[in-house]
Amino acid sequence: MTIDSDPIPVTLRWAVRLLWAEAVAVGLIAAWLVWADLTATTTDLPSALLVTAFALGAAAALWALGRALLRRQAGARAPAIVLQLMLLPIGWFMIQGGLGWLGVPLIALGLGVSWLLVSPPTTRALGFQ
Repeated sequence: MTIDSDPIPVTLRWAVRLLWAEAVAVGLIAAWLVWADLTATTTDLPSALLVTAFALGAAAALWALGRALLRRQAGARAPAIVLQLMLLPIGWFMIQGGLGWLGVPLIALGLGVSWLLVSPPTTRALGFQ
């Protein structure tokens, strides 16, 4: 049995957990999109497939970035932050569209995970200091 002398900080663990939770949520949306693509009576097939592929790609990217961060690969931090910051305009437009109950938590999630990724313990664990 080995004891890890340099454990993964709590901030990094929570960032990875939240990235994986986002990946699962986007994956479920992608599964629904696949079902909708297959059962739609009329559709613009190229657009429908593009949206579905985007959702599948986003879910895969979030999962892969979480794995890379868990392995302390510093290069995964910037793309993960970019994906989190993409939640800000999405949340804003949801608020503007009357879906504040969903937009506000999305903005909070994006800011929260971004903060976890740039916090000093995470920064040290990824070798930036």
